[in-house]
Amino acid sequence: MDRTDPRLGLVVTHRRYVPYSHAHYAGNLVDGAYSLGLFGDVATEVCIRTDGDEGLFASYSDVQFRAPVRAGDVVEVRAELVRVGSRSRTIEFTASVIARGRPDLSESAAGVLDEPVVATTATGTVVVPAS
Repeated sequence: MDRTDPRLGLVVTHRRYVPYSHAHYAGNLVDGAYSLGLFGDVATEVCIRTDGDEGLFASYSDVQFRAPVRAGDVVEVRAELVRVGSRSRTIEFTASVIARGRPDLSESAAGVLDEPVVATTATGTVVVPAS
């Protein structure tokens, strides 16, 4: 592993509105797999930017569900490349709720949160073809 690799520290961020069609549980909760799907999307962009290939997700070494994600939320997903091997890449992920629906005010009310709420964190490994 080369600690001076210029790809290290690359950060990719996506934002996504969580539609009500994704709610599975009472209180319009969305299942944890929703965040993992977003992590896969942002990991794909990391691989495209660093290696010119979509890569393949190999594993998660840690996943923490820290706060709920609900339909009507706007979620920001951040991926940071923290390790570059010959074919593997280790990425740290964070999914944060940055805006949330306010059904207590009206059906379509929503607001930006004063502070983002970290909903899910993970560390994952992707693999890319040999160069």
